[in-house]
Amino acid sequence: MAYREVTRVETKEVLRQWVGGAGCKRISGRLGLDVKTVRRYVHAAQALGLTPASGEAALTDELLTALLASMRTQAGRPRGDAWERCQTHRDRIKQLLAQGLRLSKLRKLLLRQGVQVPYATLHRFAVAELGFGRTAATVPIADCAPGEELQVDTGWMGYLEPDARGKRRRFRAWIFTAVYSRHRFVWPCLPETTASAIQACEQAWLFFGGIFRVLLPDNTKAIVVLADPLDARINPTFLEYAQARGFVVDPARARHARDKARVERAVQNVRDDCFAGERLESFLDAHERAQRWCRQEYGLRRHSRTQRLPLECFEAEEQPHLLPPPTTLYEIPYWCDPKVGRDHLAAVAKALYSLPTRFISKRLRARADRTLVHFYDQGKLVKTHPRKCPGERSIDPNDFPAEKSAYAMRDIGFLERQATQHGAAIGRFAHHVLEGPLPWTRMRRVYALLGLVRRYGEARVEQTCRLALDAQMYDVRRLERMLQTAATSAPTVPPSPQKPAPARHLRPASQYSFLFNTRDH
Repeated sequence: MAYREVTRVETKEVLRQWVGGAGCKRISGRLGLDVKTVRRYVHAAQALGLTPASGEAALTDELLTALLASMRTQAGRPRGDAWERCQTHRDRIKQLLAQGLRLSKLRKLLLRQGVQVPYATLHRFAVAELGFGRTAATVPIADCAPGEELQVDTGWMGYLEPDARGKRRRFRAWIFTAVYSRHRFVWPCLPETTASAIQACEQAWLFFGGIFRVLLPDNTKAIVVLADPLDARINPTFLEYAQARGFVVDPARARHARDKARVERAVQNVRDDCFAGERLESFLDAHERAQRWCRQEYGLRRHSRTQRLPLECFEAEEQPHLLPPPTTLYEIPYWCDPKVGRDHLAAVAKALYSLPTRFISKRLRARADRTLVHFYDQGKLVKTHPRKCPGERSIDPNDFPAEKSAYAMRDIGFLERQATQHGAAIGRFAHHVLEGPLPWTRMRRVYALLGLVRRYGEARVEQTCRLALDAQMYDVRRLERMLQTAATSAPTVPPSPQKPAPARHLRPASQYSFLFNTRDH
């Protein structure tokens, strides 16, 4: 008869019939066991003090446990000499395994030391005694509260049907899975970017009817810039979006699937069950297919772990605990680091914006939304402009130096006011110079007039401007020649001779040792 293990229930039945008065052969016939096996169990029970008079009440769990422990023998074949050699070099084998060596290399090293062990024996020893090849034990993480955690993953899904040029486009999908109810939302997309991640989240909040408190993304570059177990760095644009919607981003560790074990392998499931074999002409077809699959197929299929319908569980227990859904779609801001040029302008999204002179040649942080553009210097807001279309510019005259802003902004009134400050006639002369169409083409003439004021003085230019106005002459060059002629024709008064002052240290002639006779010379 082939070997067959006697179960605990069959052992108890053998003893129950024996204390009831049945013989070993009858018990063997009733249960289909070998008579020698029945006798062996009966003799072992008698050794533990069991007698036919004890009755069925004596067949306790403690007695059965002791009986099976006394009859337990070593399973498998007996160990040979090779196993003993492995036991002798146990510490050496354990040390080499800790270094990450393969068993084939470890066997070669033992052979160099004169220890010959078959590979099969070495493998059985390493597995049985040293835990080789066994994964570490894990503990299940406590379930989250309803509406608390939402896991997101992304991956390739398939191809759309060929377009008019015969080109097929491969698309991806953002997959959102509620950890508590296992309800799922799928959003197909082309690129895996931060903008598509935010768009997918916005559609997920509309699909679920609310916002989850914690988002658990995989370490995609669209959301996580730097993966770190303790201080993961989130993409600034996505982090700003999370702050606006009121949820927390808690990325899983890189290459640690156990951090999100409840919702792992979602990409393969969605690719095979949702999109495989489907004819998708456009992204609209892909989105409609994903919505229908989430609500009518996956949502109404009993989950193997929770044993509940994901859609039913979500609507009954999880949806009431979500944060309120957004009323308007989120506007994704544009972040960049423009450099301020010598012309006081910085380019943001192909539009130019003016900055003060102190920021020339510096690189600032800029944030552009639909209406405004903000410039930051080391986190401090330094300038705000209205958003302009590509090719346009937003100029603040106060950003330019005062002496240059008027010309740059073609401020005619500023030049007239500046000329009037030096004299009424000078202001009227400047007004007549700028009078007429296209006055900004004659601004340099007013700058030349102000230069004459600095060269000849306000009084002389004021007097000459009166003469020019009386003669209705408004030419700055002729005004300059009039000033030059008046300067050269002015009478010059010769300086009066002055008597030189006597020398302070002049000594009398008597103090000199030699007196010169002028007649001798």
